Amino acid sequence: MPKRTLHPRSLAAQAMGKIDPLTKGVVPPIHVSTTYIRDEDNGYSGGFIYGRPDNETTREAESVLAMLEQAKAGALLFGSGMAAATAVFQALSPGDHVVASKVMYWALRSWLLTEATRWGLVIDFVETDDLAALAAAVKPGRTKLVWAETPSNPLWTITDIAAAAEIAHKAGAKLAVDSTCASPVHTRPLQLGADIVMHAATKVLNGHSDVVAGALCAREDDEFLNRIKTVRKGQGGILGPFEAYLLMRGMRTLHVRQERQSASAMALAQRLSAHPLVARVLYPGLPQHPGHDIAARQMEGGFGYMLSVQVVGGEAAAVKAAAHVELYKRATSLGGVESLIEHRASIEGAGSPCPPDLLRLSTGIEDLEDLYADLDQALKAGHG
Repeated sequence: MPKRTLHPRSLAAQAMGKIDPLTKGVVPPIHVSTTYIRDEDNGYSGGFIYGRPDNETTREAESVLAMLEQAKAGALLFGSGMAAATAVFQALSPGDHVVASKVMYWALRSWLLTEATRWGLVIDFVETDDLAALAAAVKPGRTKLVWAETPSNPLWTITDIAAAAEIAHKAGAKLAVDSTCASPVHTRPLQLGADIVMHAATKVLNGHSDVVAGALCAREDDEFLNRIKTVRKGQGGILGPFEAYLLMRGMRTLHVRQERQSASAMALAQRLSAHPLVARVLYPGLPQHPGHDIAARQMEGGFGYMLSVQVVGGEAAAVKAAAHVELYKRATSLGGVESLIEHRASIEGAGSPCPPDLLRLSTGIEDLEDLYADLDQALKAGHG
């Protein structure tokens, strides 16, 4: 690559400019070997020993993500977002205290309430967008980790990352941020004081609904990061080379996809706010959103591709509307090039903080007018 400083958009588009040294191909090969030849002195001059802890294709994808997040200590790829997230908690010790966002990815919240507590972690859930509540929940000397998801799924509340980092660090804790729904295009939490950034790379980082992957990016190469690496190595949590290759391919178009998706999400949020069958739109780009001012300060180039709508007529109308979409796909997940819709409360079940009249929308790259028209006819069908 040129020696002058390039925009991350350019670096991502060329996957850091890596060229296959054998063929001079602009797309590096997929390295699938699981084992490597020892030297005569029993060393490994090639730099690789075995496929469970390390792989060249995975390293290449990690370098692209580390560049995007400006992660000085690099990135680690995992076989899923859950594998990445749980590795952070497994790097803690029994008895450690954790403060986590009350509104967060439901599967992780469920894991924290079950497996993490069986491990011996003590977990308090708070509204991390309420800095007073966050400060009150943190126990100096005992709290080891603050976990914040922002924007939070599926209510899209916004946590002030810089302020949360200050609260966590003052108590001697680390701050980890789930930035899946912002992506490094819009927010780089490490630059705002976070210690760890987590991504469900299945979502917008890959962007094509054909890879399950997770990622952690770190600000400091310290003892805690080394424990996370040990967890990944010992449990075999590394992302495989085929998936790493597909993820790297997806990240090449991340900026153009995110810019299109976020612009469409903003337009939909504005138009749906005036729709007679929509009671409320939840999207941080709207001035009336409670976290808008903070989002405008810590997000750039848009407010993300996710929004939720609360439907006039309650749960029955919301479920019926979701059943009548034609262009949107009724499916779990988010961040792909195709737009998805989901009645989230029925997915999460009892105890969910998600309102029963809420529909979660993941905005793809389809034509904006087609997306709005589909939602309009589905909302009307929900009241038919």
